[in-house]
Amino acid sequence: MTNSFAEFTDARLIVVIGSNMTHAHPVAATFVKNAVQKGASLVVIDPRKHELVDFAKMHLQLNVGSDIALLNGIMHVLIKENLYDKEFVENKCTGFEALEKVVAQYPPQEAARISGVSEKMIIETARFLSSIKPAMVCYTLGITEHTCGKNNVMSVANLQMLLGNLGMKYGGVNPLRGQNNVQGACDMGALPNVFPGYQKVDDPNARKKFETAWQVENLPDKPGLMIPEMMHGLTDGKVRGFYIFGENLANTEPDMNKVAKELASAEFIVCQDLFLTETTHFAHVVLPAAAWSENDGTFTSSERRVSRVRTASQPPGQARPNWWIFKEIARRFGQEWTSSSAKDIWDNEFSVLAPAFGGIKYDRIENDGLQWPCPTLDHAGTPFLHRDGNFTHGKGIFMPAIWTPPAEVPDASYPYVLSTGRRLYHYHTRTQTGRCEGLNDLLGEETADISIEDATVLGIEQGEKIRVKSRRGEVCVTAKITPQVPKGMVWMAFHFTEGNSNWLTNSALDPFTMTAEYKACAVAVEKI
Repeated sequence: MTNSFAEFTDARLIVVIGSNMTHAHPVAATFVKNAVQKGASLVVIDPRKHELVDFAKMHLQLNVGSDIALLNGIMHVLIKENLYDKEFVENKCTGFEALEKVVAQYPPQEAARISGVSEKMIIETARFLSSIKPAMVCYTLGITEHTCGKNNVMSVANLQMLLGNLGMKYGGVNPLRGQNNVQGACDMGALPNVFPGYQKVDDPNARKKFETAWQVENLPDKPGLMIPEMMHGLTDGKVRGFYIFGENLANTEPDMNKVAKELASAEFIVCQDLFLTETTHFAHVVLPAAAWSENDGTFTSSERRVSRVRTASQPPGQARPNWWIFKEIARRFGQEWTSSSAKDIWDNEFSVLAPAFGGIKYDRIENDGLQWPCPTLDHAGTPFLHRDGNFTHGKGIFMPAIWTPPAEVPDASYPYVLSTGRRLYHYHTRTQTGRCEGLNDLLGEETADISIEDATVLGIEQGEKIRVKSRRGEVCVTAKITPQVPKGMVWMAFHFTEGNSNWLTNSALDPFTMTAEYKACAVAVEKI
């Protein structure tokens, strides 16, 4: 996030696109609702009429996968009617001419044809967004989990730069991260192209610094593989083994039949996790890890805030802190790491080697934590980025995008579009929440959410079992007939192994990020 959660409550205008915040980020959603109650305006852009729409001034119910066309249409109106922030664009940005040329191809009538949002609403939205400043934009996986996910994100950034809503309080581009501490994992270098602190592996100076600190030679000078490349590598022999750390790949990756074949092809799999999962069935070794409440450490939230985590109870049995497990494996490889606690690792290694985190030490995050960048010990942290439009690399760069349809669209055999996400009562694949009887009482099985119109045509009654199938698999689940879902759409989650939407989802990837298109594939629905 460029900005902070604390700003939500006092924001004047919040745009939520591709995010069912009330289920996926309920605490953040509460801040948005509080803002509305204090007088803020809310615009929701989403194919479903989910609970947050009840608080919205405007709901743009677009077709699945049409975000770029809709955003380009809005920007077309902003430019045509001279409603954009000319001073910000001229002084703080580059590439406006290229953006102008692309969005010229998306007049309201064309954007309406693709997105399903009316010309009138597109024009009204553009005028409304230009009338209130600053405005915040929040998005989640409904933007990123497409074959055009990177371009979706760029389009959101284009809109905010065009409106001059970056580098100030109550503005910005604010992705709400998909899993707990995923921001912290990225900060630590759990990406194939960077060392800790986002220092690129192909930068000779960064490589030399880490080689010296870690007392090793010849660290990789090229980015590594992404998960889809690794999975494919198991079947073509390029990858022989996996070390899976806190991830239930067997249930979270698209096309689960394909995933099972890939994992079964591995010569050796190690799983390090809190509990046995669907993925540990494929493991040759399972290392029991301490839970978040059984270990000291830090979490980093979506707003770049590093906060302390303290031990609430001792790990059971042979479970150990993750850092301890890694250190012991390294020792058996002949490496003696000096750190003896999470605090040692942060204070004496990570914060020393990562400039943006240099001022964050354990004794400074005892209360509310600090937001990076925080380069020095006297720095107060950074509540929002790009202050006054001064971007990290100079000027903001417009990156115009052409709309492309999903990799798989409905046809005569598979006439519905499936989109997937999360439900309020369970987290991810229920590795933890599935062991809570109360939550299982609230949500004990998967459903397929379908529209009232489609249920009527198919003769499906509320609570009946139906079959949902794609070109990759099929599931039998309970029908949930709801006005939240538009005609022609099916919505499901992936919390339960039985009825998991990922038996159906398409493994088509964004070519840049290698993120799978979880949010759009073609399915058929049958009454059983």
